Amino acid sequence: MEAGTQTAGAAPGARALGVRRRRWGEELIRAALFLAAAISVLTTVLIVIALLKESIPFFNDVGLDFFTAEEWSPLFSDPQFGVRSLIVGTFMITGIAILVAIPVGLGSAIYLSEYATPRVRRTVKPILEVLVGVPTIVFGFFALTFITPTILQDVLSLNIQVFNALAAGLIMGFMIVPTIASISEDAMSAVPQGLREGAYGLGGTKRQVSTRVVFPAAISGIVASIVLGVSRGVGETMIVLIAAGLTPNNSLNPVEPHATITAFMGATAKGDNPAGTTGYQSIFALGLTLFVLTLIMNMIAIRFVRRYRQVYE
Repeated sequence: MEAGTQTAGAAPGARALGVRRRRWGEELIRAALFLAAAISVLTTVLIVIALLKESIPFFNDVGLDFFTAEEWSPLFSDPQFGVRSLIVGTFMITGIAILVAIPVGLGSAIYLSEYATPRVRRTVKPILEVLVGVPTIVFGFFALTFITPTILQDVLSLNIQVFNALAAGLIMGFMIVPTIASISEDAMSAVPQGLREGAYGLGGTKRQVSTRVVFPAAISGIVASIVLGVSRGVGETMIVLIAAGLTPNNSLNPVEPHATITAFMGATAKGDNPAGTTGYQSIFALGLTLFVLTLIMNMIAIRFVRRYRQVYE
């Protein structure tokens, strides 16, 4: 009887100890998650500091010519620092890529989410995502050795140069397709099945349900996929470095060679420029410019999502 009383008395203490252990475990997990988030924020802050450290002296020397001058030749004997031509090349090639990636990627996502059978989805989606793992330098050589000479020159009979923005943009678009398709398909698959059933009950067709119900419901994830694809295109280096050339060009003609911000940075940041020189600092100024452009695009996308997204419970 006495032993039974001791056991009964120990039970509440054991439960309290278990509660404390779970609480400590939860606090530890929360601290680990906070640390992961803090590392991400700290990394971004350190990147900005590193860029500003070299960019501020550059802008003190060059001034507004960086934004107003038309020629970009920072390593010549008579250096010119007009970033406009690099911005034109960057957005032209990215624009061509997005014109390819958005319809192909969203079409693939709608098919996988709404039309494909589970067996087809399990087969096609992993194959599509394999493209994400292909090194971008392979895409660049493919554009240089196949897209330009075979597709653009022989098949389409275009009067196009070996290095050009069109081939770089086309192959970059196919590089972005898996990103847009995979994330958009995940967003569409997460839409509650009840919405589809309700739309079918009202007489909606497969196409109407896909485009007028599922697509608006998943708009947040779809926009996120497009923004991620655009950001990857703007930051791509090897494809444009190999296929588009390194000629700063203010022309909007895609069959001509163009240089992008990342291509110049990749070709120049090899240690040939002494630290502290204006040519060396121009690399950091371009990096800061690219960072700001990407930040602006993300802010616009977030504003768009908050305004037009639909919340379903």
